[in-house]
Amino acid sequence: MKSKIWPELDYLNWRETCAALHLYLQIAGKYRLAHTPWVNHSWHATFYVTSRGWSSSLVPDGPGIEILFDLIDHRVVGQTADGRSADFALEPMTVADFHAQFVEMVKNLGGTLDFDGSPNEIRDPVPFTEDDRDRPYDAEAVTRFFRATVAVDRVFKAFRTSYVGKASPVHLFWGSFDLAVTRFSGRAAPLHPGGVPALPDDVAQEAYDREVSSAGFWPGGGGLDYPAFYSYAYPTPSAFRSASVEPDDAFWSTELSEFVLPYEVVRAAPDPDAALMAFLSSTYEAAADLGGWDRENLECGIGRPRVVRPVRGIENGNAGTAKPMPTEPVRREDGPSKGRYLLEIDGHLAEMTYSHAGVTLLIIDHTEVPGALRGRRIGERLVSQAVVDARENGMAILPLCPFAKAQFERHPEWHDVLHEDLRMSASNEKDSVWLEKWLDAVRDGDATMSQRARSAIERHGGLECATAAARCRGLHLVELTDDKGNVLVAASRHAFRSLC
Repeated sequence: MKSKIWPELDYLNWRETCAALHLYLQIAGKYRLAHTPWVNHSWHATFYVTSRGWSSSLVPDGPGIEILFDLIDHRVVGQTADGRSADFALEPMTVADFHAQFVEMVKNLGGTLDFDGSPNEIRDPVPFTEDDRDRPYDAEAVTRFFRATVAVDRVFKAFRTSYVGKASPVHLFWGSFDLAVTRFSGRAAPLHPGGVPALPDDVAQEAYDREVSSAGFWPGGGGLDYPAFYSYAYPTPSAFRSASVEPDDAFWSTELSEFVLPYEVVRAAPDPDAALMAFLSSTYEAAADLGGWDRENLECGIGRPRVVRPVRGIENGNAGTAKPMPTEPVRREDGPSKGRYLLEIDGHLAEMTYSHAGVTLLIIDHTEVPGALRGRRIGERLVSQAVVDARENGMAILPLCPFAKAQFERHPEWHDVLHEDLRMSASNEKDSVWLEKWLDAVRDGDATMSQRARSAIERHGGLECATAAARCRGLHLVELTDDKGNVLVAASRHAFRSLC
């Protein structure tokens, strides 16, 4: 049964058919684009997974026309709101032949034939009407890929339910030929540089004018010879590429500047849905934590059928006032070098781990709140307890975990427990950036950058903190000097795994 839900895909065996299907979808997508009012981030131009294939939804042209790629019977079907329909076969042909048949179908349905005639996001694009190369059509491979998009669409939609901030639909972009879902922080992003092949820069800039964490599914191509899932953030937070993500076979692609998880890893997993959800959740959490997103107010528990999502009420006449922090007792387990804070509510356990750096410094490493407890200020409660304990014991706190760091930024009344040399977490973003550069350089064995970053940190009195931060991330540091007396830093790389 699993093999039917998550079918085997061999990109190299059907890549010519895949390239043809991509161009056919571009033709239909450009028709939709030409007749649909613009929606932010080009959401008005996409297709959607249905029970039989991919649909444009209703295009506001003529009587109202919907285009369906029926990938079971292998036909392109046009249907109108006044009851008419027309179709033609998906079979071996040229792109020019497909274009001619598509135009004729739209004309017969009462549509307008005015739409752009060249591909996007493809290097050296050939106008559709001039692409006379014979293209194969492997119907069995197409159906397998369609069924894979059905499975992916289901998991993506479940992932989308655990976010109350702005999120895209789960939709198929015909330009890049990927099924995608995107979450937004709510903040504006730096102007995108553009430069996407055969795509106007203003389209790319409009698409990325807000901070995003985006995940998707490709059939293959673009540097990969296998189908894969991806996840990226724009803008890319510092140290994102070093984040610990799941499952173990996921990796950072330097060429693509994003995390990649081969489809076959998911398909072969004992629970494919859970494996994919782990990738989506862990890569998003890394982007959100490192980017300082307001996770407490953007997330919620994953949606369930016939269960209404709990909402925040109106307090003192103010809609959306945050709930008070939970009053349940926080348990602390403290050891010689490490410890953790635990809070259990309704059978769900939240955890915040920390490391000791000497007797006066506590480094918060990581905060983990189950999805069922999101939006209830559980993480904030854990951090606040650490603040109370630090005050009672005369200790300082380094919030290395991005979530804890964000909580300190929201609570200036907690800054009395920040170490005097560690104000970078609250007031000096440049120091924080140098810390990340230093840790990356140590991990990569880059002595030149390591020395530069170390010197910058040392000028602000933060070297003790940075050394402790590296230790809690699994780096064993070795101090070396060159013939001029300059201090260099090396580290064993094998144990490196980011905890935040």
